[in-house]
Amino acid sequence: MAIESLEINLQTQNCRAFTQDGFHDYPCSTALNGAGEQEGSGCTPRGQHRIRAIIGRGEPDHSVFVGRRATGELWTPELHAEHPNRDWILGRILWLCGNERGLNRGGTVDTQRRYIYLHGTPPVEPMGVPLSHGCIRMRLADICELADHITPGAFVTILES
Repeated sequence: MAIESLEINLQTQNCRAFTQDGFHDYPCSTALNGAGEQEGSGCTPRGQHRIRAIIGRGEPDHSVFVGRRATGELWTPELHAEHPNRDWILGRILWLCGNERGLNRGGTVDTQRRYIYLHGTPPVEPMGVPLSHGCIRMRLADICELADHITPGAFVTILES
């Protein structure tokens, strides 16, 4: 199953993966602060994007990432309890790059420079509820599946409805 593109719906908190044979839906969690492109806003940027890089292939599914690098830690409930305020980035990272100059590319609205990703999150975090700091959070199994079946350069559309 090769994934050709993704569509993130901010209203329904859904990630739709399009393949040659149809599509598959995954629940997600976008920004608590809603939609927006401005640097420092904590919002999820809208519009047309593409996957700049896929980070974490070959790492264990529960790998913890900081600054786009695996820390060597594996997420467990015990590790979570030791660091309750950590913004967990787990499993895989699909780093986004904006395609629309002035909306999500360049200047103070640049998705890539804002480090906006699709990434895994702990199972204790709810899906379907906007709670992130701007990224798109997904279940570990789901982000690992996406990362295994999509390539850098694939299009990602982020819609408000």
